[in-house]
Amino acid sequence: MAASLLGRDKRSTAASLKAECSRQDGRGVQLLGELLDSVLSPERAVAEAEVIEWCKSLMAGGESFDDFCKMVRGYDNATLCGLVWTANFVAYRCRTCGISPCMSLCAECFNAGEHTGHDFNMFRSQAGGACDCGDSSVMRESGFCKRHRFATSSNIPCVPNELMMMSEHILPRVILHLIQHLRDGYNEPDSDPATERDLQKTLQQMEPLISLLEDLTKMGGAMRSILTRVLTNHQIYKDLCSGDLCTGEKAYTKKNYEKYLTALKGSGLVSSEERSVTSVLDQMAGASNVTILGATAGTGQMDSSDEEEQDGSQGVGKRKRVKLSNSTKDSSIMDILKHKCFLEELLFWTVKYEFPQKMVTFLLNMLPDQSYKIAFTKTFVQHYAFIMKTLIKSHESDTMSNRIVHISVQLFSNEELARQVTEECQLLEIMVTVLLYMMESCLIKSELQDEENNFHVVVNCGEPLLKNNTYWPLVSDFINILSHQSVAKRFLEDQGLLQMWMNFVSFFQGMNLNKRELNEHVEFESQTYYAAFAAELEACAQPMWGLLTHCKIRETQEYTRTVVRYCLDALQDWFDAINFVDEPAPNQVTFHLPLHRYYAMFLSKAIRCQQLDLDSLLPDQEMLMKMMVHPLQIQASLSEIHSNMWVRNGLQIKGQAMTYVQSHFCNSMIDPDIFLLQICASRLDPDYFVSSVFERFKVVDLLTMASQHQNAALDTEHERSMLEGALTFLVILLSLRIHLGMTDDEILRAEMVAQLCMSDRTHSTLLDLIPENPNPKSGIIPGSYYFETMLSAVADFKAPVFEPGGSMQQGMYTPKADVWNQEFDPIMVILRTVYRRDVQSAMDRYMGFLKQTGKFTSTPWPPYRERAPLNPSYKGLMRILHCKTLHIVLFTLLYKISMDHQNMSEHVLCMVLYLIELGLDNLPEETAEEEEMFGEERCSDSWFHGTNIATNLHHIINYVRVRLPETAPEVTREPPASTSSDTSSFIQGSRRATALTRENSNTAQVFSLVAERRKKFQEIINRNSGSAIQTAAVRPKTSKWTAPNSTPQLTTTILEIRESMLSLLIKLHHKLSGKQNSYYPFWLEDSESTSTLDPMQQIHGDGIIAIERILLKTAARSRQNKCSIEEICRKVAPPVPPKKSNSADKKALDKEERRQKARERQQKLLAEFASRQKSFMETAMDLESPDSDVAMDVGSTEQPDSETVYDCVICGQSGPSTEERPTGLVVLLQASSVLGHRRRSTEPKKLPTSDEEQIYPEDTCGTAHDVRITDLQQYFKDAGFGLKWALMKIKFQSSCLQSVSIGWEGGVYVQTCGHTLHIDCHKSYMESLRNDQVLQSFSVDKGEFTCPLCRQFANSVLPCHPEKSEEKSIWSPYNSKSLLTLIKEVEEQQEQLGMFPVSICSITNLSKEMESVMKDIRSATQKKYIDYGKTPGSPDNDFLFMYSVARLNLELELVHRGGNLCLGGASATTKRSCLNQLLHVLAMHMRLFRIDSAYNPWTRLTRLTQVMDYGICDDEKPEVPLLYRDVSSLLLILVLTMPQELHKEHFTCIVKVLYNLLYTQAVSTLSFQFSEEERAAWKNSGKLKTMCNSDKSWEVLLSHIICELSKGRLYNASNTGQVSMLGTNVWSPQSIEYSIQQFCLPFLRTTSLLQHHLFGNDLPSCQRTEEFGMLASYLGLLLPCLQSNDEFCSSACLDWPIAALDLISQWCLEVTTSAESHSEQVTNLLVQDPQWSLPCLLQLPENYNTIFQYYHRKACVHCSKVPKDPALCLVCGTFVCLKGQCCKQQSYCECVLHSQNCGAGTGIFLLINASVIIIIRGHRFCLWGSVYLDTHGEEDRDLRRGKPLYLCSERYKVLEQQWVTHTFDHINKRWGPHYNGL
Repeated sequence: MAASLLGRDKRSTAASLKAECSRQDGRGVQLLGELLDSVLSPERAVAEAEVIEWCKSLMAGGESFDDFCKMVRGYDNATLCGLVWTANFVAYRCRTCGISPCMSLCAECFNAGEHTGHDFNMFRSQAGGACDCGDSSVMRESGFCKRHRFATSSNIPCVPNELMMMSEHILPRVILHLIQHLRDGYNEPDSDPATERDLQKTLQQMEPLISLLEDLTKMGGAMRSILTRVLTNHQIYKDLCSGDLCTGEKAYTKKNYEKYLTALKGSGLVSSEERSVTSVLDQMAGASNVTILGATAGTGQMDSSDEEEQDGSQGVGKRKRVKLSNSTKDSSIMDILKHKCFLEELLFWTVKYEFPQKMVTFLLNMLPDQSYKIAFTKTFVQHYAFIMKTLIKSHESDTMSNRIVHISVQLFSNEELARQVTEECQLLEIMVTVLLYMMESCLIKSELQDEENNFHVVVNCGEPLLKNNTYWPLVSDFINILSHQSVAKRFLEDQGLLQMWMNFVSFFQGMNLNKRELNEHVEFESQTYYAAFAAELEACAQPMWGLLTHCKIRETQEYTRTVVRYCLDALQDWFDAINFVDEPAPNQVTFHLPLHRYYAMFLSKAIRCQQLDLDSLLPDQEMLMKMMVHPLQIQASLSEIHSNMWVRNGLQIKGQAMTYVQSHFCNSMIDPDIFLLQICASRLDPDYFVSSVFERFKVVDLLTMASQHQNAALDTEHERSMLEGALTFLVILLSLRIHLGMTDDEILRAEMVAQLCMSDRTHSTLLDLIPENPNPKSGIIPGSYYFETMLSAVADFKAPVFEPGGSMQQGMYTPKADVWNQEFDPIMVILRTVYRRDVQSAMDRYMGFLKQTGKFTSTPWPPYRERAPLNPSYKGLMRILHCKTLHIVLFTLLYKISMDHQNMSEHVLCMVLYLIELGLDNLPEETAEEEEMFGEERCSDSWFHGTNIATNLHHIINYVRVRLPETAPEVTREPPASTSSDTSSFIQGSRRATALTRENSNTAQVFSLVAERRKKFQEIINRNSGSAIQTAAVRPKTSKWTAPNSTPQLTTTILEIRESMLSLLIKLHHKLSGKQNSYYPFWLEDSESTSTLDPMQQIHGDGIIAIERILLKTAARSRQNKCSIEEICRKVAPPVPPKKSNSADKKALDKEERRQKARERQQKLLAEFASRQKSFMETAMDLESPDSDVAMDVGSTEQPDSETVYDCVICGQSGPSTEERPTGLVVLLQASSVLGHRRRSTEPKKLPTSDEEQIYPEDTCGTAHDVRITDLQQYFKDAGFGLKWALMKIKFQSSCLQSVSIGWEGGVYVQTCGHTLHIDCHKSYMESLRNDQVLQSFSVDKGEFTCPLCRQFANSVLPCHPEKSEEKSIWSPYNSKSLLTLIKEVEEQQEQLGMFPVSICSITNLSKEMESVMKDIRSATQKKYIDYGKTPGSPDNDFLFMYSVARLNLELELVHRGGNLCLGGASATTKRSCLNQLLHVLAMHMRLFRIDSAYNPWTRLTRLTQVMDYGICDDEKPEVPLLYRDVSSLLLILVLTMPQELHKEHFTCIVKVLYNLLYTQAVSTLSFQFSEEERAAWKNSGKLKTMCNSDKSWEVLLSHIICELSKGRLYNASNTGQVSMLGTNVWSPQSIEYSIQQFCLPFLRTTSLLQHHLFGNDLPSCQRTEEFGMLASYLGLLLPCLQSNDEFCSSACLDWPIAALDLISQWCLEVTTSAESHSEQVTNLLVQDPQWSLPCLLQLPENYNTIFQYYHRKACVHCSKVPKDPALCLVCGTFVCLKGQCCKQQSYCECVLHSQNCGAGTGIFLLINASVIIIIRGHRFCLWGSVYLDTHGEEDRDLRRGKPLYLCSERYKVLEQQWVTHTFDHINKRWGPHYNGL
């Protein structure tokens, strides 16, 4: 039966089966089953077209499938968009509308929604995603688009049963068919690539079937609900998979099912029925013994895995792996899978096949169905462990990771769903277990601390799992679900989970250990630190921030307490495991202490937000001491790394130090570390803490009063920087308030100020540099209103400045003046600088501000800032400032600085003063008076007896006993007469130390080493404190002490000191100011003004001001100090180290001497280069000083009778250019099509942004000239040359090729920088460039080089013609010869053999170079732009090309001057013009041609000839009539073929003759624009005026021309076409005069420029309306008296050699006689319009999104594919593929090809996907920048930020300017070869 059905028509079969199925007897269902058995037979190919067709027809039940789809869509009840996309899709994210940070919208929904003014961005999806429009759990309803805002399922009718009935029967079988083939096609992939290929093949075979399912999902809610039922129904799955319904195929089904079970087992999974009793026991054991790092951990707990037996010494990633025998994993989570429905097995196979894209899309397309979403989420969670296992083994883990996240982000972003699966499916337990399991696979033994007895295990950062971020998808999911409050709450309440999580975190504690290399440089620099920092940030810090978000209020106190408790337990276990006692192991550091940071951050949150008591959360003192050690070790190591002590470890260690403080990491790393140290400092004994700091920084030995010491731990060169590091660390520790009481606002402000002070920042850089909470739900959203308000409060916006030639600047933010004045905090800057140079940069900017505002003129010190008050919990931190240990250190350092001991620096003094001032600003509560009284009783020669800094400042130290090397200068001194006090001081010092130990005996019991270390440290300080300061004691200058072969013996000496800190401060004041008695307490003059000084005045300044400020504060804080200061100042001039003053003076003298010498050297150098610099400045910077012009224009020197002198910039010699040793101008020759892109319309063309808009090239100048030359060649002579070699002249007849100019497209433009060089010098320069191995951005082989002086790009040298300046005098005089005489003279000169100074017969160096440069000019453009004649390479073409080069350069100069000559003068372009030299070269080559007298246009221009003589013969085309010819071309031909001594009178004569022709052309053109009636009227009115001066009356001439042209019936031919174009204009005499002037102006401008270059007289300036008259008078066409006449008329310039009407008749006759052959073209050829608007680029839309949306999905015209990198030509609007292989022609990619066709080698392309512009110039290219900027004036290259971009018209003008002036090569510096690959 089924077989017979198979043969029938599908639609009719489907219809009959549908009818059968709707009956109740079940026969139809049976028939359908049989048919499906045949159609979906396993033997058939899985998805052949026939199978798909059957499925479609049967589902449609007799309808066509398309109609069926439409009908089903009508019942779509989905309210969500749900569009699924894959990687690289462009989507949008609106933070204003989003509830979840993962929310995204498709372009259609975004554009249809209301998001104006919102904080949104466009992004390219990395992993794929789905549109959330309509989903109120992810985004606010206000952001829904119009389609989904009002979509509800209530008004959608119910689906009729019969419509979907067939689908319900068919779909289970289709899905079973898919699953059976997935089972069949699967083989376990091993290392064999063939197996992987098999899997790909299976997937390809199934693609059509999956596509069918995907199409079904797009039919809407009705079809999706049926698919959901099929996929999730347990019974259907059970029936179909057990084979009950598959009659006749049971064997296949059974075998197929076995394959499935094999795959399950092969994955290390078992179904729950097969689970053995042992696995239950294992699971229980695993669950009960979660702790793996307990204190009892023994060696038996680990064993090395069998498959990883590798030698531990082989470097990173090769160390032995460790396996934990007590597995933490719950085997029910890891190993058991049981599938109960199609969906579960389908997901299983999706994972097995490593998430094929089609399957993923199908599964995600179903998500809008709510019941499916829940079922699928549960299934996904069920397979979570299996997914992870597959991911670890995958070869394509990156792709797979993206696909996993593509799915999981859709499921876990919904809080309600996440909560549901957490409760029902143990989601949290599964995730934590899976993460633990994953990390367990790459553990190694930690080597931190005690390598032998270390039982801690850490992750191995060299493993691919960490290196490739394979864990990322799982961590990302975990962070995502922790962002939901309900889920995070469950996590924080579950102690088992917290304990597991702490175990997980402890795997990262101490990873990537660095050991300092002491002997040789490390052989292999490991880069594992990237992996380590990424792992800590992503796997530890981000989940931590997620949890912290939910611990903000008092109600969540308990959660914080629990986390803190588990942190402490984990830390205790860690200390036990690494066998830590009290001292860190030397020379090793790890930057990774996540447990410490968890503890610190939760403490901070508890105090700040939850008002918990700090002491209740702190451990005992011993634990605090242990916790302090490793973070402190990191701070000391940072200092060591910056001191170059780790230099043998390679660059990577610097990379770690920089990453640790970098903006993305700092608030998860250095900030918690410093906060933890602040807590330890506030709770531990301050003496112990301070001593620990100096010991850790290895500078204890340095803190001696002796001038020499021995330091076992440090080399001398590192001592200074380590001491600076230790003091700076203390200052940061005591100043920083980030976790000690600052609000979020204050933190953000401080961060912003610090970054802006280092350098002006763009908005995006600032956003990136402000450390933000890495968790997306943290509250401070980058770019939010909160951020913007703060930014506008602290910074001013500097809009970008645009100048042609300037670099493309971005909009910058710069600190306000008040910020510098009151908020600049160097401490915050030091904390946040990645590069140390940024601190200096901030100080330089600060100095600049002070100088600019006049607050301080010399070099300032970092300003002291008073700190925000501390949170009461942390008050103990200030005890550090009031401990004896610190005071002894400060005293010692002040003493050492005053005595000029080695390794002291200004920075040390600055930090010492900072600490003293901090102490004075934070005095303890008890009254200072009591202390003072107490202090008086004590004997005064001991170390300090109190802890208050105010008291200790005036305490005098008399003697100190020191141990020092025997070589030290102090040893030779006699001890003082009475030694009792010194011994007593020493004994008292020791006693004091023991007393301290006794006082704190309770602490000693806790951790006995504390007392030991403190005692030792106190003794060291007491013992090693150094030299006396007495005037009598003459001390030799301390030289750097170098040990002889043996270490010198240490000896003990007693030094006399007799100083207090106050006396030392006053001495330092004298020393810094360089004057004796420089400090005098001002209150002695005015007793009431102790504290009246303005504190702001005191903040900015140097060390002197800092000391004064401290002394003032000291005096204000205590009476005793005030008296001490007065007493010290009243004493005689304070004793100064004997040699000090001398050395200071000497230093000052040396300094002055050095400065003087430097000045002299500078003067000498300046004098040496003065002339060269002057010439460079004049040419390059366009200085307007005529007397100092560089001699490059002919005769520009002032002296008469002397030759023009040129400077060679290579050899430096000056001299004239000669025949034998010619000089040349450095020039750049480039092909240009700029003029060819001019249009008639003054409005620029708009870039098309829709299918309706188009750009047509017909109206461009290039196209118009091409059409004209083609028409002329069709009807007139194209060539006809006779060569007369005897004369060395080429004689030719007139032809079309002399009637026009070419070069509008592909002409050669010549420009120079104005510098000259000898041509032989240039050749040797090029040779040296060829031999230079340095990578150059230009090609020397193509003749390219850079000017040796100004480095401007060039590619040729234009020889300067040798000539004496007296030749000018021949050209200048204007005499009164008649016009006819002059015409005759011109004609005679044309007939002569041109008396060329360079005789062709004698070939000189100059003529060779001229020929050579002519070759360069020809090769600068493509052949197609030179050959216009019928015979390629003919002399005709050369002649046309040469005068066209002159025409192009004149026209371009005109464009550069703005299209007119109203400004006059010698513009910037003329100052560096090389036209004069170019005309010489062209003239030399053009004089090789001589026009045959019979065809000389001059004859026909100046006298009557017989027109019919050269009339039409049968075989020959006529000549081009003069009225068709281009007058400017004729001018250039006549001027350039004249002998060289062209007199100005002859030039004027030629211009006058040609003006007559031009005027006739103007009137002829005008006559064609009249209507028939107007022509008749003007014809008659002109006849009436023939009496008086008819030659100069335009009315007479117009009348005559109309008469003449009417004879040839030309008007009749044209009238029909012209009327519509002309409209109904009424022509008045004024409008006729205006039209004629506009027609003639382009010629007058070009001619005036030519005259200006030939004869050197400057152009006068004028108003726009006076331009015609001014130019006519300048050219000698008009007497100056007539120019000012109000009634000025263009016809007044006419000067006819013979009767005007006769000559005009002749010219018109030429047209009418030849018109019959081309009557339809007459109008086009005769009616010329020489006016073109200035060239400009296309007009771009204001918003970049308009361009992007239209073009980024647009298909390429050639290959019909969407290009990967689409680009747009901004000159003509052509859409091209960048780097597209599909559109390649003869190895040229499309952009390069287009640049040659459109711009003759210059192309300007906008890259659609990057918003940047790329310039192609010949064989090179460069990135120009972007003309679209965001609201902050910034580019967004590659659209990474995706913010809205708007056109910056200033930048676009700069781009256009560079295109028009051909300056891309000079202004853009970063060029590279494109190898035709763009």
